[in-house]
This record gives sequence, C-alpha cells and structure tokens, in this order.
Amino acid sequence: MDEMKHSHSDEGYKAGSITLGGAVAMGTGVMIGAGIFALTGQIAELAGPIFPLAFIVGAIVTGFSAYSYIKMSNAWPSAGGIAMILQKCYGPGAVAAGAALLMALSMVIAESLVARTFATYLLRPFDINGGPLVPILAVTVIIFAFLVNIAGNRSIGLFSLAMAAIKIGGIALFGVAALWSSGIEFSATSQSGDSFGITGFIASVALAILAFKGFTTITNSGAEITDPHRNVGRAILISIGLCVVVYLLVAFGVGSSLTIDQIIAARDYSLAEAAAPALGEIGFLLTVLLAVVATASAVLASVFAVSRMLAMLTDMKMIPHSHFGMSGPIQRHTLVYTVVIASTLTILFDLGRIASLGAFFYLVMDMVVHFGVLKFRRREVGAKAPVLVVALAFDTLVLAAFTMMKLQSDPAIVAYASAGIVAVFIYERFYLAHWLMPQRVDDQSGV
Repeated sequence: MDEMKHSHSDEGYKAGSITLGGAVAMGTGVMIGAGIFALTGQIAELAGPIFPLAFIVGAIVTGFSAYSYIKMSNAWPSAGGIAMILQKCYGPGAVAAGAALLMALSMVIAESLVARTFATYLLRPFDINGGPLVPILAVTVIIFAFLVNIAGNRSIGLFSLAMAAIKIGGIALFGVAALWSSGIEFSATSQSGDSFGITGFIASVALAILAFKGFTTITNSGAEITDPHRNVGRAILISIGLCVVVYLLVAFGVGSSLTIDQIIAARDYSLAEAAAPALGEIGFLLTVLLAVVATASAVLASVFAVSRMLAMLTDMKMIPHSHFGMSGPIQRHTLVYTVVIASTLTILFDLGRIASLGAFFYLVMDMVVHFGVLKFRRREVGAKAPVLVVALAFDTLVLAAFTMMKLQSDPAIVAYASAGIVAVFIYERFYLAHWLMPQRVDDQSGV
C-alpha cells in the first residue's frame, strides 16, 4: 500500500487540492455536453413528446444511485473512487476489477460520444451531415484533449472551471431564449401518428442516466477534495441539481421550437436545429459555437478522468499494464490508451450506438456497486437497505426496458454490449484468478 500511495503522489495526487466549487465544476464539466448536445434527440426518439420528463426521472434514478457512492466516499474518501468502492465490497478479485473496468470503458465511450457530437455541430453551418469529416474531426478533438492533458492537472482544473461556467450560463440562456421566443409554448407533438409507449419512455431513462453519470468523476477525486467526508456528497448533489435545471430548460426550449418528428429527424444536432426558428441565424451560429466549446471541454474533462481511473486500476493491480516502450508516469501511458480506444470507437460507431453501448456498460457496473454495498458494507457505512434496494430496482427496470427496445431496433448493439461485458469479466477472472477475495477486503484501508 505504501508503494501505491507513493505512485499516486508522484502523479499529482494532492489532498485538499480541489475545492467544493472545483469538484462541482469537474462533475458538471463531464455531464453537460453529452447530456444536452448528444442525447436530447436520442432520448426524444424513445420517449416521444414527454421526453423532458425523462431527464427528471433520470435525475431521480441517479439520486438513488448516488447514495451508494456518497456513503462509501464519506467513509473512505479516496483517489481510487469507484475502484475503491468495488474493492471494499468484493475484495481485489475479478468482480471488483471487471465492474471497475466497465466503468472506465463507459467513460471512454462517453468521450467518443461527445467527440462525434462536437464534429456534428461543427459541420452544421456548412449543412454537412455525416460523411468522413465527422470521425476525422472527432478524432482531432480527442487528440487536442490529450495534448492539453499532458500540460498538467493545474491547466485542466482552471480550464474545466471556466468552461463549466460558460456552458451552464450559455446553455441555460439558450433554453430561456427559445422558450421566450415561442411564447412559452411547448409544441413537441408528433405529426406522424407514431406511438411512444411506456417501455420506450423507461428505455429513454437509460440514456438520461448517461447525462448525469459524470457525478462519478467527483467520486474518483475523493481524496483530493477539501473536507472530503462532507464535500464529496455535497458536490455530487449540487452537480446533479444544476444539471437537471439546465437540461429541463433546454429540453423545453427545443420542444417549444420543434415538433417531436423534427427533433427525431435532427437527433444528432437537435439544439442547432431548434435555434434557427427560435433565435434566427445569429442565434443558430451562437448555439453551434456553444455546442463546440461545451463538447470540446467535456472531451477534455472525460479524457482526464478516465486516464486517472485507468492509472488507479493499474496501481491497484486490477488490470495489467504494458509500457509499450513509452517513458514517463503510468497516467501518461493511460492517456495514450484512452485516446486510442476512444478514437477507434468514434470511427466505428455512430452516435446512437455509442450512447447505447455506454448505457449498457454503466448500468451493469452501477448494479454491481449497489449490490456490493447492500451485501457487504451497508451497516459499516450506515446505508439504509430500502434505498439501496430501490436503486437496484430502478437500474434493473431501466436496463430491461432499454434492452427490449434495442432488441427490436438494433439487436446487434445488444450483442456487442453483451459480448463486451462477458469478455471483461472473463478476462479479469483469468488475470486475477479469483472472482471474490473477501478475506482481504478489510485490509484495503483506502488508497
């Protein structure tokens, strides 16, 4: 453990280096970007005219999910974040490592999702939809995020704080302006006669949850936040609260300018499409600029967060590591891995499939966390069983509905996700040789 702590300090881990405001900015920096620009249209496609409610339900489900993370982080604030939580529950075996790796992969998927969204919005003024320029520009912004990350933690923290303020203010202003110009009238009704059932709405919550999952970034920086036993939980709740307000403003803003059919048709760039009739040409261009800035900064924050998590998993001996001839600290190497994987996903999959893959990975990981806290650590951290059971039930219901919808519309992505999840756990089982190692759980006193 001493070696682990030494490694962490060498790579910029410093207790008390992140304020409450900085932690909130970090969480919203990851959340706002994917949640609005990439997912609004995807959620509307499943939920229909009541799609703004999906963000409310998503926030409620996320609030129950956050309970496990807050309780564990309050007890053991750690730079290990989710990896620490899983190891505390299951020991350093394949269950903990597999779930932690699913979380890391879902974060990489989020990078590719937001990167493609960046490219999609950047091309809107030129009326270019799809084509090779989308993956080219998406990979370019991922590489830009890599270069900024190399500059060091201080540069990232200041940049994230400034971008979070610009995004929250700018996106909220878009929502208010769109609603005002429409006379506060919500017009997102369907003209095609399509039926949007309860299963579709519940499935849409799976994507809405992705819009809030950035709160886990705060968990992964627990040991560095000032007064972590109080501020980790406060930062998570403030971030979720800020985001749900912003998301609702934008959802109603988009719904006041476009019908549900128009939103679905423009699902990859729905905010830009809504800006033109609501705010005119200048408003359209400003919305595109805001989207480009917001998604670029979200990629930056996400690359930083996932490289940190992969470095932590390496330090905790939960995943193997190879230098591949590279010099420098482990986190520099994991930055490279992150960029390569995210770029590959960006090239291979469209926005819809990337979002679906991320939802499957994240929900499975989340359920493993809740079950672990319920079974192994509930009394120790003072968690209430009914809350944990409700969190598990919500995740199960949402995952089942989402799987049913995707089996009908895109069974291949269900197969890809299932194969990926099974492969991760089997790989970790062979690497670590044990599913569970409960006899060592109590030895892991924090990282």
